[in-house]
Amino acid sequence: MFFDFCMMRGGGRRICLILVGLLCLLTTEAYEVGLTFLNSAVAKGAVCLDGSAPAYHIDKGFGAGVNNWLVFFEGGGWCNNATACLTRKDTRLGSSKKMLTTETFSGMFHNKAKYNPDFYDWNRIKVRYCDGASFTGDVEAVDPKTNLHYRGARIFRAVIEDLLAKGMKNAKNAMLAGCSAGGLTAILQCDNFRSLLPATTNVKCLADAGFFINGKTIIGTSHIEGFFADVVKTHGSAKVLSPACTSKMSPGLCFFPQNMVQYIKTPIFLINAAYDSWQIKNILAPGVADRKGTFRECKLDITKCSAAQLNVLQGFRQEFLRALTGFGNSPSRGLFINSCYSHCQTGIQETWLRNDSPLLGGTTIAKAVGDWYYGRAAFQKIDCPYPCDKTCHNRVFD
Repeated sequence: MFFDFCMMRGGGRRICLILVGLLCLLTTEAYEVGLTFLNSAVAKGAVCLDGSAPAYHIDKGFGAGVNNWLVFFEGGGWCNNATACLTRKDTRLGSSKKMLTTETFSGMFHNKAKYNPDFYDWNRIKVRYCDGASFTGDVEAVDPKTNLHYRGARIFRAVIEDLLAKGMKNAKNAMLAGCSAGGLTAILQCDNFRSLLPATTNVKCLADAGFFINGKTIIGTSHIEGFFADVVKTHGSAKVLSPACTSKMSPGLCFFPQNMVQYIKTPIFLINAAYDSWQIKNILAPGVADRKGTFRECKLDITKCSAAQLNVLQGFRQEFLRALTGFGNSPSRGLFINSCYSHCQTGIQETWLRNDSPLLGGTTIAKAVGDWYYGRAAFQKIDCPYPCDKTCHNRVFD
């Protein structure tokens, strides 16, 4: 039928050629990679919420990159109590039995230099998220009533040990990375990752949209602080968190990067939108603080925000920038804070590296990260306030 349509004269044929062109573009900008189940981890108790084996996608390195490793942890929110984790248990975010068997690799994961010049030939791994606590949980006991396993930290270690056995023990370069809840993993587990690799390896960390702040809601209440405290308590995450932080404040507060990032010794790069769409929707204006839905349209599309709502968003940006104060300005630390309404910008070609990608100081995210990682140039830039940046790819939600 498609072939017959393409053979039509006039408009139909022109539309067909456009569709074929778009299809070719999509197939070159992204490709599928199969799922690897880490069945050996089950015996170690390193399992998903439902007790199934953890899993990851790997596209092996080649040529000069054969001893370079990018280990990227997937995001997907958190579950803060047994009820929430039970709901999550029967989804791909709680069970490897529910995961799709392939994953799209694009942007930072691409295997072509044109799309990913600095990391295309590395071993590129995307670890699937199925524990609900940013890979920090470690509770030995399993309640027979729920059969929930809070074992994210064990998954983290089992995956790293498996990759070491598969060649990462010979790594010349290695980077721990992640997006959203996985970006938080890259922050919280950064020094742990460094400790598991050889001392001779050049190890750095990258957090994409993982700098979640302890911000107030639109009605001045603190919603996310209690939520994170419950996540840490439910999953037994305290023992994984920075001791330098937990000696000064409660473990729940040490789940916030702003309270522990100053203690990280390993070089780290933060990529974040100052108007992070997840944080605007869930920290600034969650449903419990916006019961009448006055922010609903604004949260779906930033161009629909009223002048008063934009003022609130500008206040959130200021709060976000204040939370970055402890990050410091060492050249070992990279910063790409743009003024877009987005969430996660490394795993998608259009925001990682394309002719219309977001820019800061005329630099793409891909170039900023590559220059920083290889020591070609330091990069610490914070964008001007919305709507000044015309290179943004602002998210519009249904």
